[in-house]
Amino acid sequence: MLLAIDIGNTNIVFGIHENDEWINHWRIQTDQLKTADEYEVIFRSLLTAGKICRSSVDKIIISSVVPSLVYPFQEMFRTLFEDAAINTVVPHIYEKLPIKILNPYQIGADLVANAVAAFQKYGSNTMVIDFGTALTFTTIGNNNSILGVAIAPGLRTAVGALAGKTAQLPQIHLTPPPSVLGENTVHAIQAGVIYGFTGLVDSIVERTQNELMQKLTVVATGGLSAVVAPLTKNVKTIEPMLTLDGLMQINSFL
Repeated sequence: MLLAIDIGNTNIVFGIHENDEWINHWRIQTDQLKTADEYEVIFRSLLTAGKICRSSVDKIIISSVVPSLVYPFQEMFRTLFEDAAINTVVPHIYEKLPIKILNPYQIGADLVANAVAAFQKYGSNTMVIDFGTALTFTTIGNNNSILGVAIAPGLRTAVGALAGKTAQLPQIHLTPPPSVLGENTVHAIQAGVIYGFTGLVDSIVERTQNELMQKLTVVATGGLSAVVAPLTKNVKTIEPMLTLDGLMQINSFL
């Protein structure tokens, strides 16, 4: 039984994989101020509620873009799963993966996991769009290598900046409004953010394809992928579990 965990800036996503399927998965809020003991209480509670026997977990793989949380989680897992082998996605393991990693000491571990999963499922000439705290576009070329990444603020990041930097604009629920012509403040922000980011996504995809002179398989993942991807012209596939799938596959190469 494998526990895969992706520690992001906004959320921590983790799941239990057994017999070729994810038998359970969870999403909790990232809090850099929480101690290992506090996270241990959360994990114990969720695993118990999910009827997961901790002694059955024999493999753990960690991906993190929050360096300060890596060690606390490693320590917590050593307590919760005494006999489990713990792997962490770090640059020195990338040479064991089936794709070549561009700038291994600069690319996020989550993007590597996404790329590995996308390559295994869809092959070369694939782009992964991750709708997270940052909106990222990772492109795998026909030589089995990551060609490059484009990064923009994520949707919630953009809305948070609007609410934080203006006196009268509120935080809103991110869902498509009835019209691009917002008739109230909430609908106006939803129109600008949802439809604006839809255009951003299509523009980056099309510019990338034009530069490569190659049609790409475009795959979306991340918390808000289900909101924006269906509105675009170029995203045909949504893979909610892509990052955890990639971590599971990375673990198999180690």
